[in-house]
Amino acid sequence: MTLRRILRGISFRIRELLKYRLVKGPFTYNQDGLATRHNCDFIHDQLFAEAYRLAEKTGSFGASRIHWRVYIVCWVAERAKSLDGDFVECGVNKGSLARAIIHFINFGSLPKRFYLLDTFSGLVDECISDDERSMGCHAGGYEECFAEVQQTFKSFDNVVLVRGVVPHTLTEVKSEKIAFLSIDMNCALPEIAAAEYFWDKLSSGAIIVVDDYGWQRSIAQKRAFDEFAMKRNTRVLPLPTGQGLIFKP
Repeated sequence: MTLRRILRGISFRIRELLKYRLVKGPFTYNQDGLATRHNCDFIHDQLFAEAYRLAEKTGSFGASRIHWRVYIVCWVAERAKSLDGDFVECGVNKGSLARAIIHFINFGSLPKRFYLLDTFSGLVDECISDDERSMGCHAGGYEECFAEVQQTFKSFDNVVLVRGVVPHTLTEVKSEKIAFLSIDMNCALPEIAAAEYFWDKLSSGAIIVVDDYGWQRSIAQKRAFDEFAMKRNTRVLPLPTGQGLIFKP
C-alpha cells in the first residue's frame, strides 16, 4: 500500500469521526463531565436557582458546578413527595443535595421525615474492596463536618441525622415505607447494603438515585448495581450526569 493511499484512508476516517461528533458547540451546558447544546433552561428557574444556591452554601461543591446533577435529585424528590413514605439519603457529606431538595419541594411542610445517614467524616477502611483501593478509593477523604450539618438542618424538625457507618446504622431508619432513596457513599459494599435493606420498603414508583453509577472511577459500584437490578428483573437507567436511576415497580 502506497503512502498516499494510507494518508487518504486516515483522512477519510478523520472526516467520518468529525461527521458523527455528538456535540458541536456552542455549549449550553459544560459542567461536571457533561457538555451539551441541548436546552437547559431549568438552571434559570427561580425556585431551582435558590435551591442550588442553598446547596452551594453548605460548602460541599468546592469549585465544582453540578447544576444538572442537583436538578435530577430535585426532580426525583418532587415526584416522591406524593408517594407514601419517608426520604432517605445515604452519603450526605455536608448536606448539599438534601438542602436543595428541602427548598425545592418545601419539605419542611410535608408529613414526612428525611433521614440523612453518614459518618460525616469520610469513608472507613472496612467498606472498601481491594479493587476499589486499586482505583484510588481510600479511607477518609472528607473533613469532619457533623457540627456544620447540624447547623444547616437545625430549623427542620422532620430532618433526622444518623451518624455512623452504613450498613450498621440502617436499622435506625424506623420508617416502614420509603418514597425517596439517594445513595452516594463512594464504594459498593455500603451502597448495595442500603439498596437491599430499603428495596422492599420502597413504595411502588419510588426511585433510587445512585450518584456514582456512571463515573469511570466507580466501575465497581456500577457492576454491583447492575447485578442488584438484574436480580430484581429491572435495569439501571444511566444518565449523562454520571447518575443512575432504579425505578421500583
